[in-house]
Amino acid sequence: MERSYTLDEKLAILSDAAKYDVACTSSGVDRKGKHGHLGSSISAGICHSFGADGRCITLLKILMTNECVFDCKYCHNRASNDVPRATFTPEEICTLTMEFYRRNYIEGLFLSSGVRKNPTSTMEQMFQALYLLRVKYGFRGYIHVKGVPGADPQVIREIGYLADRMSVNLELPTGDGLRLLAPHKTRKTILTPMRQIQQGIAQERLRVGVGEKMERAYRMKELPGSIFNENNLRLQKRTDEAILQLDGSGGTETSRKKFGESVDLCPDNRVSMSGRLDAGSEAGGCRADGLASASAGGLVPWAEDRGLSYVPAGQSTQMIIGATGETDYQIMRVAESLYRQFDLKRVFFSGYIPVNEDSALPGLDTPVPFLREHRLYQADWLLRFYGFQADELLSEDRPDFNVLVDPKCDWALRHLEYFPVEVNRADYALLLRVPGVGVKSARRIVEARRNGRLDFPDLKRIGVVLKRAAYFLTCNGRQMYPIAIEEDVLTRCLTADEGKKRWEVEHPQTYRQLSLFDDMHLAMMPTVEDCSKAAFGQF
Repeated sequence: MERSYTLDEKLAILSDAAKYDVACTSSGVDRKGKHGHLGSSISAGICHSFGADGRCITLLKILMTNECVFDCKYCHNRASNDVPRATFTPEEICTLTMEFYRRNYIEGLFLSSGVRKNPTSTMEQMFQALYLLRVKYGFRGYIHVKGVPGADPQVIREIGYLADRMSVNLELPTGDGLRLLAPHKTRKTILTPMRQIQQGIAQERLRVGVGEKMERAYRMKELPGSIFNENNLRLQKRTDEAILQLDGSGGTETSRKKFGESVDLCPDNRVSMSGRLDAGSEAGGCRADGLASASAGGLVPWAEDRGLSYVPAGQSTQMIIGATGETDYQIMRVAESLYRQFDLKRVFFSGYIPVNEDSALPGLDTPVPFLREHRLYQADWLLRFYGFQADELLSEDRPDFNVLVDPKCDWALRHLEYFPVEVNRADYALLLRVPGVGVKSARRIVEARRNGRLDFPDLKRIGVVLKRAAYFLTCNGRQMYPIAIEEDVLTRCLTADEGKKRWEVEHPQTYRQLSLFDDMHLAMMPTVEDCSKAAFGQF
């Protein structure tokens, strides 16, 4: 039950409650500073540092409230848990953001929330906070806001002009998992705002003249002469069962068994307007031209007057991994479909942290699947930047990654018919498939070999990771090591190299990420309480 707290106490409660939301992303926008306003959000402006416990600290990462009417079994803030409850007012969120920013503690705001009364009422309170920040306080820094599924589309539309990035959590990879652990939520209420945000971003691109053919990093372009052309063409044309399942627009009996029962997606669905703010009410003197001015389908007048863009950094989502029994294959199929059909910037994977005791959940002594989460992120990178498909990386017969090696090495070991690759002749697409060769190094190889033949020392200077690539490449017909190109032999070599990385990922309590203050011992990283006291002059 919520009681009266000081602002410092609220900050301690609600910043700790927000640690389960993933938000480590760069700004992705080029909004510079402006005279009379505070903050900027240029592309390189959100550089994340990490505290000793591994949490990102450059964004003020808070919940508006940890009260919630839902009772999701995996959530620390679920309605049935006896935890301290607190709620920020819109003005308090503005005060914290502005004071922390002025003292260079943060570079932006990450705002999420529990559902206090209903989704629409909650999102309206978040709108008030962001509107005050942008209009009353002139804040131009980076803002990432979590959308609440089930909220009225009108308020989601208006918030999109105040935030740089929006995200709606998918929560769990399949509909079956959602029904088991979060019965108050449905695929319909989650996917509807995601589709709305996607359509709003597309309309904004057309409005500013970008067009529909904007390059997407997660989809590989056709490469003339590549042995993978046929795969890429199939990727463009094939009907994706996973997204058909998500959208409820079809799917075979097999796909329904794999991905759960389908649901209907109704883009025009609107929930009740209970809890709506009156048109005449104000929030800090800046409410008169706020939500009451919304016009469905058209440009929001106050946003147009202020030159605001709609979600310029795009949208993302998050899935909890390990709370239910989905395979890596199912997860990657869903992620691939979300990228293709919802134009997402990122799909985040969050290893399940056991915080509640429930018969439907893994036991409290279950280790957090850090290594599995790490492998999924590596595979996600292959989908977005290397032209891989989920069906190439995994299959129904082999539905999980080999955690002993990274997914690219795992794929190479199962497709030795393509290897070894002659570095002086292979095309760009095939070079991208070689473990240890990245996008930049593949381009450098193509450019450098125009001036002469390359050898292994040249590859090292270019940036190729030879401890992996050496087993799959030849230079002028020679291998770096005279070793048999056989799966068992290469697996033993690669797992020896991966042993240290595996230990570091599986033992995060002994693994420290690079931090200027923590690792160089120049100063102690301030705690949340220290920051709040400094922000309000209590030192």
